[in-house]
Amino acid sequence: MKTRVLVVVDMQNDFIDGSLGTKEATLIVSNVKKKIEEWEGKVIFTRDTHQENYLDTQEGINLPIMHCIENTEGWQISKLLDTNKAIEIFNKNTFGSIDLGKWLKRNEKDLEEVQFVGLCTDICVLSNAILVKAFLPECLISVDARCCAGVTVQSHEIALKAMEACQIKVIR
Repeated sequence: MKTRVLVVVDMQNDFIDGSLGTKEATLIVSNVKKKIEEWEGKVIFTRDTHQENYLDTQEGINLPIMHCIENTEGWQISKLLDTNKAIEIFNKNTFGSIDLGKWLKRNEKDLEEVQFVGLCTDICVLSNAILVKAFLPECLISVDARCCAGVTVQSHEIALKAMEACQIKVIR
């Protein structure tokens, strides 16, 4: 029997109401919570993970705002979300998780769908969805737009259109 996998991307305090938080991010938390609770299949989380030297990294030079420093409160996944349902939590130090792609590829024969939700639509959701599409070109890859928020409303919409162009199903 094939299974569905829900990938919850970077629903961390720093992206919700912390150093990089937005009003739009806070508004999707209840949608993501409900999605996880009702999901019939496996759940995986990703967690943006940086170190104290973040500002010296390529990303830190381009986005000089300390966030998601490992083992800080901002790095933690929102307490409103049930991580106990997760079969895996992938820490990643960049936008897309190659480890997630490899894990899904190893389990490809059992997969019916991989669906993405989370933050930020235009950075990490987009990166992970396209990366997984490259690993699993024949698998249904989808994103639930109601459970995602971008850096801005406009960049959220642009990212959804880019994913549609890459044959990723967008649920609105």
